[in-house]
Amino acid sequence: MRLDIVILAATLLCAALLARPALARLPLWRATVTPLASIIGSGFLVLGPVLGTSYGAYAPVAMALLCLGAWLIGSAVRFNITRLETTAGRRTATEERLDMAASWALSFAYVISVTYYLNLFGSFGVSLTPLHESLHARLLTSAVLCVILVVGWTWGFRALEGLEQVSVTVKLAVIAGLLAGLVLHFGDTAATGGLKFDPAKVTGWSAVTLGFGLIVTVQGFETSRYLGATYDARTRIRSMALAQIIATVIYLAYIGLVSYDLVMPSGKLTETAIIGMMAQIAPVLPVLLVVAALSAQFSAAIADTSGCGGLVEEETRRRIPERHAYVLLVVIGLLLTWSSGVFEIISYASRAFALYYALQAMVAAVGARAQGRTGKAAGFALMALAAAAVTLFGTPAEG
Repeated sequence: MRLDIVILAATLLCAALLARPALARLPLWRATVTPLASIIGSGFLVLGPVLGTSYGAYAPVAMALLCLGAWLIGSAVRFNITRLETTAGRRTATEERLDMAASWALSFAYVISVTYYLNLFGSFGVSLTPLHESLHARLLTSAVLCVILVVGWTWGFRALEGLEQVSVTVKLAVIAGLLAGLVLHFGDTAATGGLKFDPAKVTGWSAVTLGFGLIVTVQGFETSRYLGATYDARTRIRSMALAQIIATVIYLAYIGLVSYDLVMPSGKLTETAIIGMMAQIAPVLPVLLVVAALSAQFSAAIADTSGCGGLVEEETRRRIPERHAYVLLVVIGLLLTWSSGVFEIISYASRAFALYYALQAMVAAVGARAQGRTGKAAGFALMALAAAAVTLFGTPAEG
């Protein structure tokens, strides 16, 4: 009962703070919300069980490395934002060609990420019902994909754009409550000497490739790159860095508390394993998590569907309208939903985004070389190679 009260109080307090009009009016916060919502969205639902089960006591190290990799790639994207600003869009032909390839890669990554988000939506949607099994989760995912196609084809997504701010508030408020509960539970466990230090189950090259397959869980910072119509370059750069810093602090606290305190799932790992883990803390947490998951995954899917359609229309110079891109997205989404497990789709999404990051790092390398900054160019080239390795070798968690 004590933990339930603390969790609910922390959730409501955070929601009240985030809903304040004064905060919503701050340009830097508004610009930070979009990348922050993407970074800590679905990742928060799957990372605890996956990292804790796979890496044991080394899970916080794996989380830190994921965040470090995201920060380094983010530095390349931030460099590209600055480069566009300082050259007034007049970059070298090689940069332009690579950037176009990156846009196509991002469009493809969006297709898979929408499928990933909605498969999590389906799994969490049936998780607390008697229909909690893969068939009904896939049916729910398929139904939502079809609804998105109908809405996008008929009306577009303008009517749903306001959902993002609401979902971010709900998600961050639930995370605040969850962390408050974890801190108290961790303290109680530590006081009785019950903290655990599990050995890693995945080691060596397998541990590396599993980490590669989880890149999508810290993805989303790149959305700042495409907010130029609303915010200036300086605000977008600062907001991206701020979103990554906040997400890193949240993720490291979360994984650190979970790894040494809670009992990890036994047997087959599922995408909704976090619900059972959080039930160890307080009965109210599973319900809050499902509410946050449904809100966050649906709004993220809408945002990425819209982004995919816009990119395809832009890159084809309007030869392919947005709504035609939605049809292709839904068809691929349905095929992936019925042919792959959620952890496989997470791995596919990670590899698709890694290809985009490799191309962005190559753009940065060419741009830095054009400025005569050979050391920086070499660093970006190494990032491109690392991202390419993720694309080639990322593997899914064992479900």
